[in-house]
Order: sequence, then structure tokens, then C-alpha cells
Amino acid sequence: MRKVRAATFNTGSRHGVSDQDPVVSDTVDLKALLEESKVADVLDELDRDLIGLKPVKNRIREIASLLVVEKARAALGVSGAPLSLHMSFTGNPGTGKTTVAMRMAEILHRLGHVRKGHLVAVTRDDLVGQYIGHTAPKTKEVLKKAMGGVLFIDEAYYLYRPENERDYGQEAIEILMQVMENQREDLVVIFAGYKSRIERFFESNPGLASRVAHHIDFPDYSEGELLQIADRMVGGLGLQLSADARQALSEYVERRRRQPNFANARSIRNALDRARLRQARRLIEAGRVDAETLTTIEAADIRASRVFDAVRDDDSTKEAAC
Repeated sequence: MRKVRAATFNTGSRHGVSDQDPVVSDTVDLKALLEESKVADVLDELDRDLIGLKPVKNRIREIASLLVVEKARAALGVSGAPLSLHMSFTGNPGTGKTTVAMRMAEILHRLGHVRKGHLVAVTRDDLVGQYIGHTAPKTKEVLKKAMGGVLFIDEAYYLYRPENERDYGQEAIEILMQVMENQREDLVVIFAGYKSRIERFFESNPGLASRVAHHIDFPDYSEGELLQIADRMVGGLGLQLSADARQALSEYVERRRRQPNFANARSIRNALDRARLRQARRLIEAGRVDAETLTTIEAADIRASRVFDAVRDDDSTKEAAC
């Protein structure tokens, strides 16, 4: 049976309940509650800061909406089961998983699900010891630091190594499971990594899988999205691409995406870092330069990449044949 209590929220009126109070008698204004929490600001930042990722953003909005609704239920005294917000973020490297996890921590904090809203990012080495008795204190120390926020475990599947009977990853998993169940109202754990490996990891650890309620897959960026990301990165560095350089970068992205170990936005950042090195060397050799030259990346700075080596080799073969 539903329980209803009077309003206890007060947005500043000296007389108690005002017209702007989210909770009045046995009703609640969900939009006002969302506005009061300032979660919409975080969601808007997510839209502005990250190119693409529409399905991911939609899912984060749904989770935020669920938290608002649960907060409203609590305000009206409607009892419900405790939320489980542990998650898995799957996808290739450089697709924004860590950035979204940071925003998720903010949302959880603003809606009162966790006390601090900070993010602690770790890998297997931070949790698993190398000898008997070493893993438990390492894992518990990490959990202590993460409590009140979000624990982000990258490449989480490396915790489980069944082929090595002397491996201590399973001990870390058992400690994680216990804390995820008993302290889920003050800690959210996010497991991240390649989709197929995370799925096998959960299949091998059904007790852990049952505690993870939200599975979010991060798609690869399209070529157009990667170029938008590059434009933002270049602008953030106070630089610009010449028209020829942007064409060269477009060709670079097309070729690099087909090569092994492509890491989406991370690969674009690495490519631009190397282009800046080549630009710096070119400018030093040029001697005196003006401001525009100093801030412009040219096509030669991009095309010197080894990604174009196959094209150059092919051209050389054709010339030899002639």
C-alpha cells in the first residue's frame, strides 16, 4: 500500500511550501526536481563535449530519469526496492567510456545516490596482488578510496584468469561482489572493456553478472565524427588546419580506421600530436614565420605519417614499371 507524507522540500520560502517546491502534499513536480538537482546541466555538457554517441547519451538520460523518479518516490514516502546501478561500458578504445563515467559520477552525486561523486579509475594491477595475502588489502584500499563515488575498472576481464591456478584475481572479484551488494547505495562499479571479452567475463562469473544492471555499448565513431573530433582538438590547441591538411587528415582517417589497433578519438589525438612535432621541425627549418604560419598545420605534416607509406610504396612500384 502506498504511503504519502507531507512536503519536506523547501526551496527558500520563509513560510515553508512555495509554488516552486518540487514536492507539495501528495504530488511531486519531476521537472522541478530535475532542475533543482542541476543534472540537466551535466547532460547538456555531455551533449556538447562528446561528438556522436547518441545511443549512449540516450541511455545515460534514461538512468538519470530513473534516479529522479526514485528520488520523487522517496520524497512521497513510496517504498521501493533499492536501486542497483552497477554498469558495464563496452566498446573499442577511444570511444569516450571514461569521460561518460565521470559524468555519470556527477549525476549520481547530484541526485543523492552517492556522497562524493568522484571517479576512481583502476586496472587489474591496482586490485590484484602477486602473492598470498596481498590481494585483499589492495582491493579493499581501492574500494575505500572509491566509496561515495564510482569505481571504474578498465579491461576488467583481466581480473579473471582461470588458466592460472595461482592467480589471485578471483579473490578480488569475490571482495568486489560483496561490496557491490552490501554497499550499492554508496558505490557504483563500472566494468569496462571490449564487448566480447566483457561478455565472456560475466559468463564465467554469473554472481558478478547478476549485480550489473546496466550494459551500455559505445559504438565506433564514423569518419565524419572523427573529423569533427579532430577539428575540436586542433581548435583547443589554438591551431588550425589548412584546407589541404584537412583533406590529408580525411584520407588519414579513412586509411587508419582499416588498420590494426585503431583507437578512435585516441588515435586521432596521437596523429595530431605527431603532426605538431613535424610542424615544429618544419617551422624551425623555415626560420622567420608569421602568426598564421605558426598556427597552421599543413598537409605535409599529416602526410608524413606511416599510414601513407603503402600509398607511396605503390606509387614507387608504378613508376618503376613505367
